[in-house]
Amino acid sequence: MPDGVVIGAGPNGLVAANLLVDAGWSVEVLEAQDEAGGAVKSDRGVHPDYVSDLFSAFYPLAAASPVLSGLDLAAEGLRWSHAPRVLAHPLPDGRCAVLERGVEDTCAGLERFAAADGPSWEALYRTWRRVEPDLLRALFTPFPPVRASLRLAEKLRGHDGLRLVRCLALPVRRLGEEQFAGDGGRLLLAGNALHADLAPEAAGSGGFGWLMSMLGQSHGFPVPVGGAAALTAALVSRLRRRGGVLRCGQRVTSVVIRGGTAVGVETAGGETVAARRAVLADTSAPALYRELVGEQHLPSRLVRDLERFQWDFATFKVDWALTGPVPWAASGAVGAGTVHLSDGVDGLTRFAAQIARGLVPDEPFVLFGQMTTSDPARSPAGTESAWAYTHLPQHVTADAGPDGITGRWDRREQEAMADRVENQIERFAPGFRSLIAARRILAPPTLQAMDENLHGGAINNGTTAVHQQLVFRPTPGTGRPETPVKRLYLASAAAHPGGGVHGAPGANAARAALRPRALGATLHRAQRL
Repeated sequence: MPDGVVIGAGPNGLVAANLLVDAGWSVEVLEAQDEAGGAVKSDRGVHPDYVSDLFSAFYPLAAASPVLSGLDLAAEGLRWSHAPRVLAHPLPDGRCAVLERGVEDTCAGLERFAAADGPSWEALYRTWRRVEPDLLRALFTPFPPVRASLRLAEKLRGHDGLRLVRCLALPVRRLGEEQFAGDGGRLLLAGNALHADLAPEAAGSGGFGWLMSMLGQSHGFPVPVGGAAALTAALVSRLRRRGGVLRCGQRVTSVVIRGGTAVGVETAGGETVAARRAVLADTSAPALYRELVGEQHLPSRLVRDLERFQWDFATFKVDWALTGPVPWAASGAVGAGTVHLSDGVDGLTRFAAQIARGLVPDEPFVLFGQMTTSDPARSPAGTESAWAYTHLPQHVTADAGPDGITGRWDRREQEAMADRVENQIERFAPGFRSLIAARRILAPPTLQAMDENLHGGAINNGTTAVHQQLVFRPTPGTGRPETPVKRLYLASAAAHPGGGVHGAPGANAARAALRPRALGATLHRAQRL
């Protein structure tokens, strides 16, 4: 009988398992899919000579994560690679905002939009460098992050602290307007905010855009050498080398609960796997509570709150094997690992407004990844392994474009949406389509079938909006990995601090399982009030 059972071998489940074995626990990880990794996988499914990342691809949060750095995955062979430039946002008129590897170069580029914008970016970056260590500790530790918050408060005592808090709470459109006279800095902030499901006018989108922009400035947007699967392989190798057990193709169908305590799990094959000390679930919150636990074991208030749980935007992704480099009209996009494509901040607003109305956008905001530019091992010299994704509504009401897409996502609709994405790229890179040797389409239901945590193609395990963050994640009054069931912990991105590959939810769940039971008992009582 293992001490701990972990449901799911995504990055958070693997991080949790590694920390438990480090503490001397025996651990068994059960994964429904035939291989580990969750949304951190790569393959050669587009073309045998090209490595394609199936889901996530760039990892600024992993580079900054004290959780992952503490695991020393370099000892397991993990290596990182960077594109010459971090990120670019070209405009139809040929101008291009570029997040360079060096802050001086980023500032010089922004000054071509407005002379004062270089110093403005540098000021934002100075603030970031001052608060980065404590802010990341606050972000990657259980809520409330008391010690890190106290250190932050000490550094930001007085008016500077209030100004920073105000900036983080602003919509990213307003933050950009306050900080920059030209379009360049505004584009970088707003485009990064749209990595999540945050419209430019959403409260808190400024904070997210600033965080992602500053992570890119300080850590870049690195990729694992050889493909995203290298990160998973390192986590699996470390786990097994330290005695942990990983079993794939083992779907967990229920958590075994006796006397209000999780004592194990049952699998689709009829096997019961007992857990001596804890069960940790790297699953979505609705799946854990509704499917694996059951409402009879939950407080009625939590059951009602789950009815209000909000998923983030759906995602539509296309992978390509390109016979040559992307022919960007704007030279600033050449050499950028990530390229954002939209007609400025107004285009982002229009895109997000269409999604809010349930419409499939007619001019999608495209996030484009140049993977061979970032890691030459991904495809033959002179070619490019590339992908792009765009967001969609979870529930389609109509198509803002001409193709009558309904959200059925049959073959016709998938091809029409992929063509729409390619048409948007072609606007900024004339001749792009002539380079396509092969493509693969991953529509929302395809993404969910490959990883159940990607519900309807949602990549953050729940909205990033402020009403479902911190103490509201995944439901009001939670914000921690403990659940109303004793010895059962939520270890996925559904828990604080949310989406991204950084391992914090898994680490928080592992640490909660390792802690003395007094805190857990207090939380259980509070959740039942």
